[in-house]
Amino acid sequence: MADGEVKWDGLCSRDASARVSALENIKQVVLKKSKAMAQDQGSRSPPAAKGLLTSANSAPGELNQMLARLLTLSKRCPFRDVREKTEAILKHIQELGIRIPRPLGQGPSRFIPEMEILQVSAEDPPMSSLFAESFTTLGHLDNITLVMVFHPRYLESFLKTQHYLLQMDGPLPLCYRHYIGIMAAARHQCSYLVNLHVNYFLQVGGDPKWLNGLENAPQKLQKLGDLNKILAHRPWLVTKEHIEQLLKTEEHSWSLAELVHAVVLLTHYHSLASFTFGCGINPEIHYDGGHTFRLLSVDGYCICDITNGNHDEYKMHTPDTDITTPEPSCEVEALMEKMKQIQECRDDVEASQEEKATRFEKEKRESMLVGCSEDEEIAPTRDVSRHFEDTSYGYKDFSRHGMQVPTFRVQDYSWEDHGYSLVNRLYPDVGQLIDEKFQIAYNLTYNTMAMHKDVDTSMLRRAIWNYIHCMFGIRFTSICFS
Repeated sequence: MADGEVKWDGLCSRDASARVSALENIKQVVLKKSKAMAQDQGSRSPPAAKGLLTSANSAPGELNQMLARLLTLSKRCPFRDVREKTEAILKHIQELGIRIPRPLGQGPSRFIPEMEILQVSAEDPPMSSLFAESFTTLGHLDNITLVMVFHPRYLESFLKTQHYLLQMDGPLPLCYRHYIGIMAAARHQCSYLVNLHVNYFLQVGGDPKWLNGLENAPQKLQKLGDLNKILAHRPWLVTKEHIEQLLKTEEHSWSLAELVHAVVLLTHYHSLASFTFGCGINPEIHYDGGHTFRLLSVDGYCICDITNGNHDEYKMHTPDTDITTPEPSCEVEALMEKMKQIQECRDDVEASQEEKATRFEKEKRESMLVGCSEDEEIAPTRDVSRHFEDTSYGYKDFSRHGMQVPTFRVQDYSWEDHGYSLVNRLYPDVGQLIDEKFQIAYNLTYNTMAMHKDVDTSMLRRAIWNYIHCMFGIRFTSICFS
């Protein structure tokens, strides 16, 4: 190991002695850099006033990154020894006069109070096992995992599927897998996932030049751009010609197995972008936007880190920023009553296939009204839009201005009867993993609505499931929309 090299990977070991060795290595490297920085700053500037740090004492880029990573470990690592040791290292660094980072935001999610999110120090063995599995696989415990752990059975399936797609044997090289994840997330302007996979892409040896823009990536990946944008925004427009174009026997063409792998990755991250936005996932602590080195000064106290003892003092002078959960309103009762009425009507009258088709077309047109109008389109930021072309392309009504686009019928082509076997044949075991995830999501319920318990939620869950299909032009002829 080269002098000054940090053994971060050692912290991911389940072997406590390996973690102790890695922690000692990290401590020595970080302290060496910090002492050199403190001496350099001391020779060039007068000592800071007691309890305050001058802006000149900010650590340079490399040390900044190390300190931000230590902050993440002190807050998110599932292993207590790592959390405690990294917190102690940060405190030691601060005592040297080096400014250390503090986290921004109110936790993993903007919508869920941090106190309600299961902490990494939870004593629940199944939760601890899930956290440890995610940490040892990814090298950190990301915010998606922390939020998704409210549904441990689904999280377990999700992590298993994602691990297989990104790290196990498959048709595509590792750097391609993460770059495709970047392309898919960028189409939905999901900077959280883009930043996450930019980091993974570099870790597996990806060429940094590709990150300057899609035009710098291999032609093979560039050719995937059209399919990416259609799958992301208007999947009903996908035709066999799009697939044939990618499979043509020529330079930069795709094999069928490679394309199946790529399409699974694209759709995985299109869906995960929706989850990220829907749950208000905050940036990871050690990434841009997740931490800051700027000082907060309250009544003469420096509170740039949670370890300095002034945290409680600051809270006394700061308005309570915790998100409060509103009390259940009468809307829940109204929804439950509506569900009951629909069930009673369903028991009394069974609509004809023609009536169901008519209702579907009506619902399809109305559902499109909730989308953004063309005048409301927001241009994506440069950091995200560089990873895809045709930035103006987005979701639009597939049945507007009198133009009728044929809808799909699940009876003609379904996952159960066709997709499952195709994926399993060309990308072994993935079909089973995806099917398991589908089944868990489809049947997931705790039989509650707000504060009401023992509620049969099947009708509401089926309605949401089918309504989403409806928005993308997929029709269940057995479903009655009214």
